[in-house]
Amino acid sequence: MASTFKTFLNNDRTTTRTLLHEAIPITGTIFSGTYGTTWNLANNIKNYAHGMFQSVYDYPFLSSSANHIVDLTVGYSTASALSGATGQNIIERKNKINMYNQMAQVLMGTDANGRIQRFDIDGNLSDGTGKMNEVVFINLARLLNKDEIKKGSFKLDLGAHSSFEIAMNLQIRLNDSSGSDGYFVNSPVGEYGQLFATDLVGGPLAAAAVDTAAGLIFYQAGIAVVTASIWGTEFQAGGADDMIAAAYNPLGGEMSIDDILTSSITGISGCCSAIRHRIANLQFNNTTELNSTIYFCRLNNNEFNYSSNPTYLSASQIVTKIYSTDLPVSYVTTVGLYSADNELLATAKVSEPLKKDPSNEVTLRVRLDY
Repeated sequence: MASTFKTFLNNDRTTTRTLLHEAIPITGTIFSGTYGTTWNLANNIKNYAHGMFQSVYDYPFLSSSANHIVDLTVGYSTASALSGATGQNIIERKNKINMYNQMAQVLMGTDANGRIQRFDIDGNLSDGTGKMNEVVFINLARLLNKDEIKKGSFKLDLGAHSSFEIAMNLQIRLNDSSGSDGYFVNSPVGEYGQLFATDLVGGPLAAAAVDTAAGLIFYQAGIAVVTASIWGTEFQAGGADDMIAAAYNPLGGEMSIDDILTSSITGISGCCSAIRHRIANLQFNNTTELNSTIYFCRLNNNEFNYSSNPTYLSASQIVTKIYSTDLPVSYVTTVGLYSADNELLATAKVSEPLKKDPSNEVTLRVRLDY
């Protein structure tokens, strides 16, 4: 037990922040259903009775070894033409509008009049242009993105061929290429950047669509918002085999992305099943923010030369001294950090005992991470 205490001065401590990054690759086989034989009945894909979103696991979700990877859902705004499309299920229509409004309220917030702001492709919420009215949401699990997604590291590869069986023969990539210095801060959940479309395999993009913004990535929230029009005619290079028919119809045949979003037979879960089969790869670097307080424990030449170990003395004599003229010697093994009331809060061990006597001084650097 310590019997001698030394108070830290202002220059004896400092704080630091360290960002640790980890590469996270998620292959298309996980999205398409590694543990299943049919397109929508894979054991690592979990559908819910409420039908509002679909969860993807890296292993059959009933297994204790399964890790939650991502949630998928879709939605459209009341300003979308799809909200008035005929033939769709009324409940599913409400669910998709509610999902859009819920995510928009959380990620984009409300305006001065209390109205929910729609997703804006250019980050300018007040100009009335660039609104994304039909979107796909990719919600990454906190297990993967940790404190945030590293800016400039997000890549999402999408199959763009109209035929379901060979969807990956044409691929496009969405990436936040300007994320490191071109992000926005006008979101309630933190920083977000734009996702830009580039050709990856087969050159399916129209020339005017290359490097065009096609979504948003919210770094701290770990959510990607992709415009459903990425599979529409405005991003199409031309020809019947490009991107018009975006998703698979579980009843047979192929459907356009608008048909999938408004069909009375698919619902949100069906939309997610169709869209996740178009995900070829998703990768990013996560970020763990490590905050530290560094204490410089300074042992001057006339301090801590006597051990607090009771065996250091015998009959009031220093055991380690052979002759009375010898200098007192102690060996530093542990540093204790105490409160103002001398209550032990933390301890740090040195790699090997350090010899301390009046002829030398020691400075120990103790780092406390939190």
